[in-house]
Amino acid sequence: QVRLVESGGGLVQPGGSLRLSCAASGIIFSIYTMDWYRQAPGKQRELVASITPGESINYADFVKGRFTISRDNAQNTVYLQMNSLKVEDTAVYYCNALRPRVENYWGQGTPVTVSS
Repeated sequence: QVRLVESGGGLVQPGGSLRLSCAASGIIFSIYTMDWYRQAPGKQRELVASITPGESINYADFVKGRFTISRDNAQNTVYLQMNSLKVEDTAVYYCNALRPRVENYWGQGTPVTVSS
C-alpha cells in the first residue's frame, strides 16, 4: 500500500519559516520524481517545486529564492524548506510521487497559514 504522509505545516507569521516533510512508503522512492503542490482556498492546485531521481530541481517563479526542495532517499522523505513566508503562501501543501506516464500518488496535505 502506497502512503505519502506530509507533516510540518502550521501557523507562522509573515517572514517566518517552516519545513515540510513528506515520508513515503510502499514505493521505490528513489525512482520517483517528488513534487510539492499547494492549493489555496478557491484556487486551483499549483506546482511549487519538483525534484527528480537525479536531483534535478525546478521551482515555480513565485517561490524561487525562498523555498528549497530536497530529498533523502535513505529516509524515503522529501522536504520543502520555506523561508520568507508571505500571506499569499497560505494553502494546503501536498506531496506527489510521480513516475511520468506510469503512475502518481498524493498525500493528504498539510495546511500552512501565514498570518500576523
